[in-house]
Amino acid sequence: MTTLPRPTTTLTADDARRIALRAQGLLGAPDRRAGVRGVLRHLGAVQLDTISVLARSHELIPYARLGAVGRGTVEAAYWKAPAAGASAAPHAFEYWSHAACILPVEEWPHFAFRRRAYRNRPHWNHRLPDGVYDQVVKQLRAEGPLTATELGGAKRTSDWWDWSGTKVAVERALMYGEVVCVERRGWKRVYDLAERAIPEALLHDELDDTECVRRLVRLAGEALGVGTRADIADYHRLKGEQVDAVIADSGLVPVEVAGWSKPAWADPAALAAPPRGRHRTTLLSPFDSLIWERARTERIFGFTHRLEAYVPKQKRVHGYFAMPVLAGGRLVGRVDPAREGRTLVARQVTLDGAKAVPAVARALVEAAGWVDCTDVRVERVDAPGLREPLARELAVLLG
Repeated sequence: MTTLPRPTTTLTADDARRIALRAQGLLGAPDRRAGVRGVLRHLGAVQLDTISVLARSHELIPYARLGAVGRGTVEAAYWKAPAAGASAAPHAFEYWSHAACILPVEEWPHFAFRRRAYRNRPHWNHRLPDGVYDQVVKQLRAEGPLTATELGGAKRTSDWWDWSGTKVAVERALMYGEVVCVERRGWKRVYDLAERAIPEALLHDELDDTECVRRLVRLAGEALGVGTRADIADYHRLKGEQVDAVIADSGLVPVEVAGWSKPAWADPAALAAPPRGRHRTTLLSPFDSLIWERARTERIFGFTHRLEAYVPKQKRVHGYFAMPVLAGGRLVGRVDPAREGRTLVARQVTLDGAKAVPAVARALVEAAGWVDCTDVRVERVDAPGLREPLARELAVLLG
């Protein structure tokens, strides 16, 4: 059993909360010069998801930190700009991290351990027909970049799980690292050969598993600011024992956080200066890395967060895609949004008391402007007595 060093730093729960917010780019002045690419490098992973209400989750992440950055700008920052030409390397690649995530291209070598694990995987859920893998690679070499449909079809039937042999092959090639997803086009993955998409200096699997995991543990600690073993493991979906094996020489330092029942580790840079600055007031994607781990969100913010998109409608408490509202460094409510023409509809609003009303109104109006809506309509408020104050705040902000 590994003996952990004794913490030399003790943090209050509020210290830990502010450190986490700053580490996630939600406390202090945003780095607009670095822009979306800076957000991606800072977070280390931006989760993708199929659901699009106001926008897709990977667009909502930089919006929460930078404000109303154009959605086209977001896509161009992640991937290569269309005008850059076929020879331009992307700034990111899509791979399996916390989930399906956009990752900075410079981290390609550090996912070698995962690519090796997939290559050594003893069984798969989808059968790979003979010869199809080589055919897909050959076609991409001759014609790529291509979607699965362009390669010959994504599904055998309309069932979501019933992949065609071509889709099985190209997804297997992606997991092995022979193929890379270089962009999303109409939410379809666009595949290309890694030898074309990844810069030559990065295109290798030379790092051993320990070095890869050590790097991802360090990146997770920097992105979290402070976290438990479970927090750090969850960020890139590592195993606890993988974290245990490298954390002592990862560069993270042990700390004690008041009220936390588990040992914690912090980025030493996060401890060097008190976290100060302006707090963002914004709607958060349920897949935002600030809150994507439910136990951590409850521990830091005292806020129980659950995506209800896959919960039967009659059993939902806060709505289909309830977005937590961040204000003053706290989670002060939830909004379940929709769009009708140029109206942002708040189908359900949950407020943490009257003090949350101004912040929720500001978050709604800013989000409306970002998605080119000129009006906001509130349908339901969990506390009926707060409906009128919220309407007044919205009226003032909308002019």
